[in-house]
Amino acid sequence: MTYEQSLEYIHSLSRFGINPGLERIEALCAAVGNPEKKLKFIHIAGTNGKGSTSTMVARALQASGKKTGLFTSPFVTDFRERICINGEMVNKSLFASVVTELVPIVSRLAEDNMQPTEFEVITAAAFMIFERSGCDICVLEVGLGGRLDSTNVIPTPLVSAIVSISLDHTAILGDTVEQIAAEKCGIIKDGGKTVCYPMQQNAVLDIIQETCNVKCNSFTLPDVTAVRNIVNRIDGVSFEYQCVPYKLSMSGEYQVYNALTAIEICRIAGVDEESIKIGVESAKVAARMEVISSSPLVLLDGGHNDDGGKAVATSINTLQHKKRIIAVVGMMADKNVDAYLSYVAPLCSKIITCSVADNPRTMSADDLCALASRYCADCIAISDAGEAVDSALGEIDSYDCMLVCGSLYLAGEVRMKLIEKL
Repeated sequence: MTYEQSLEYIHSLSRFGINPGLERIEALCAAVGNPEKKLKFIHIAGTNGKGSTSTMVARALQASGKKTGLFTSPFVTDFRERICINGEMVNKSLFASVVTELVPIVSRLAEDNMQPTEFEVITAAAFMIFERSGCDICVLEVGLGGRLDSTNVIPTPLVSAIVSISLDHTAILGDTVEQIAAEKCGIIKDGGKTVCYPMQQNAVLDIIQETCNVKCNSFTLPDVTAVRNIVNRIDGVSFEYQCVPYKLSMSGEYQVYNALTAIEICRIAGVDEESIKIGVESAKVAARMEVISSSPLVLLDGGHNDDGGKAVATSINTLQHKKRIIAVVGMMADKNVDAYLSYVAPLCSKIITCSVADNPRTMSADDLCALASRYCADCIAISDAGEAVDSALGEIDSYDCMLVCGSLYLAGEVRMKLIEKL
């Protein structure tokens, strides 16, 4: 298989949807020699902040001299963003050879009524790639939930981490934060070490602590009383933690608490303090309040749930003199769209809604426009995302800032277009 053929094959598995459970990934991994049992992991679950925290940890491990694998999802512009080694996307030929090896195994399992899903095959491929590349340690971001997520096939990791938990994927994980927390805590294994994001709801924190007690895990909660001098700007946030100054490359006060979580994860994993500082300060994640251009100011964010809306609103509020914002918004219909818009839309002077191409879950531009009109007086619908972006760019001189937000799928569709035009 060529790389393009292997990618086409992976995407063809999307028709099998989401099917929580570990029996298929266990069979898949066993058929290729259980590479996950030959690797060391840091396992990170949660609703928001997994990508940022995982990237900070991976950067710190790399700075300390460890050959580091990083598995994240979803991607923004290139599928290989999901599987990185020492900050570089997996080689196309290695990815293709691994997928080629998996194809007949997947077919055999399907014949036994154990058809692996797209995410399960990607997970198995990542394990194989990390093992064959000689990774010293791998940072593994949970795909969905935790307990039944395919990444949870691994043995007890060096560190488990639970980042910010809120309502999302309620049809699968449960419709209360307590139910969702219980699913996320499924990654906490017997005799391990767990780090928790410090700003959890009390009900969530209680569940995480109780799970750690039952599973005989050490429990680490970053000390927020040791945080001083937070200064949040659109190009990043600075702060002090335990008298050490940090300057993150990502904006938003919530990134401070992601950084605290990453710092404590790295300490437990034995990373030296200088490497930790390098890691958290150098980490960048595409489409997380990403500054595409400073002049004109163009921001791209893929957050899509309640907390994502709050985070965008917090970052926008740091603009101070930047008062007039034109936003291009596209969202999935199965998200809490109104809650997201209630935070973001009132801060915008004009909103152009759009649909996300080739995604059956997308909310129509017209329906999204109707919802956004509750919070912003000037809203129009342009179905095609590219045309919506062009329209906003054509008006940018009349505004202080352009914001593209609401979905990582939208971010992936328009990010390169924005970069090329700006």
